[in-house]
Amino acid sequence: MTKKLLLIFCTVCFQYFLSQELYSDYYKLREKYEDLEENDSKAFSYLRHYISKAKKEKNYEKLVQGYKDGIFFSSLDEEKLKYADSMVMAANLSHDKDLLIIAHIDKGVIFYYNYKKFQLALNEYLEAYEYSKNTKNEFLKYQNLYHIGVVKSYLGYYDEAADLFSACLVFYKGKLKTDLHPNEIYNYKKGYLNSLHQLIICYRHLGKYKEMDAAIAKGLSEAGDSKDYVQEKGYFILSKGISEYKEKQYEKALSDLYISLPSIRNSRDFARLSVNYFFIGKSYLGMNDAQKSIVYFRKIDSIFNKHQFILPELRENYEILINDSKKNKDQAKQLYYTGQLLKADSIMSKDFSYLSPKIHKDYDTKTLLEEKNKLQKMNYLVTVIVILLIIWAIGLIMLFTKRQKKAKEIKQQYILLEEKFVKDQAFVEMSEPIIEEKRGHLHESKVEELLRKLKKFEAKKGFIQKGLTLNRLAQQLGTNSSYLSQVINEHKGGNFNKYLSQLRINYITNLLFEDKKYLKYNIETLARECGIASRQNFSDLFYEINGIRPTDFIKKRMQEMDNGGN
Repeated sequence: MTKKLLLIFCTVCFQYFLSQELYSDYYKLREKYEDLEENDSKAFSYLRHYISKAKKEKNYEKLVQGYKDGIFFSSLDEEKLKYADSMVMAANLSHDKDLLIIAHIDKGVIFYYNYKKFQLALNEYLEAYEYSKNTKNEFLKYQNLYHIGVVKSYLGYYDEAADLFSACLVFYKGKLKTDLHPNEIYNYKKGYLNSLHQLIICYRHLGKYKEMDAAIAKGLSEAGDSKDYVQEKGYFILSKGISEYKEKQYEKALSDLYISLPSIRNSRDFARLSVNYFFIGKSYLGMNDAQKSIVYFRKIDSIFNKHQFILPELRENYEILINDSKKNKDQAKQLYYTGQLLKADSIMSKDFSYLSPKIHKDYDTKTLLEEKNKLQKMNYLVTVIVILLIIWAIGLIMLFTKRQKKAKEIKQQYILLEEKFVKDQAFVEMSEPIIEEKRGHLHESKVEELLRKLKKFEAKKGFIQKGLTLNRLAQQLGTNSSYLSQVINEHKGGNFNKYLSQLRINYITNLLFEDKKYLKYNIETLARECGIASRQNFSDLFYEINGIRPTDFIKKRMQEMDNGGN
């Protein structure tokens, strides 16, 4: 029996010391998973312990690192975004500006790289930029400038983007000449190679082919055969293939473009993969092999259908497919690709407000619609499509008109509300209400006393209490509900519910005007902030009192602030 107890004791001790070993040191926990490949979910068996430990200890620096690792090892885009949101939350709790820079950059990367939502990405980068103005961490500052440059490049501001990438190159190159830890060397080298690749893209679009070729040669030399920079090398080989296509060296171009394909696919960068397919197709066209080229142009259409995204330089892809359909007298495909091109134009005009108008459009919208009408006259099915399109267009016009009218009403109501706010600010001290002695009503001195109590109740914002009722307020003010109800009805412009609603909505409206942080809150949070339990009740009361829905008010207020308003 003694031996058995001793064995149990030893086992418990062993498990205890093992758990202490596992949880005592963040470094040892990360050591268990940090060398796994990106998107490898096996990391989470250790990573969850890391995050749990950081939460428990309120170690926000480690918590940010844990969520950052969550982004890296998550295989699904939506999971990456969730961890990015958590990372921003943890960074906010830390009040550490460098952690805030890291968190906003990483969230921006998810929007840009995984979703291709450029405006959202740029918002995050600009948020990081605000925090980076006074940081002593030069790496973070230039990392953010790089990502701003990437978005500028995608939007067509190639000269501005090239300046940012050139500045990044100078910084990273300077750092690589100093004595660094291997991890720092890796990060700076990555930054250098990525900046060089983005600069190559700018050179290509600016027609600076000599500079582009020199940068490609430099990139291939710097990346070498290191397995750490396989993706970067793939991008340089892709750029080399595009350059060879420009020189009409189609066989060399195809060779390099095919070599770069595996690393581009593995990177999950569907935008660059589309570019790769496009120039493979164009190279086959240059060799008069239209049949093979069409295979790759159709691959781009598949990517577009999946991600609803296409680069402006790939617009020609649909022009080629339309011409091929015409040549083969395939009206169905011609109609389909015409629709795809119209959809692509719509997306590009939204995301690329600067670049899209500059693209030479052989198939502008008017021509495309005329082509569509000719095709639709050829058979009954196409006629039906025309009618549906007309109905759709009329519906859009009606919807647009309705929205314009609503937007105008919202703007007018917002202006009225803003004027009211300004007026309230100018006359903060409200005059005491005039007490009239009425037959059968309360004595003047008692009314005055209760009105003073109500004024104190308003000043202390007692109205934001949850579940506040007439009886409860009467108890707090040391009176009875009947007495209180009568005073409120006669001196506050309505019954108790109307009085309470007015106070709460005026309170939250003032907060939305005065403190921009409240503009980031959702409706449920705003409702709770002013003591209203129901989201719908809050929205209805806000509309009833202010003449505008809270969501519309917040949009208008944010627009005003973005345009330089107070």
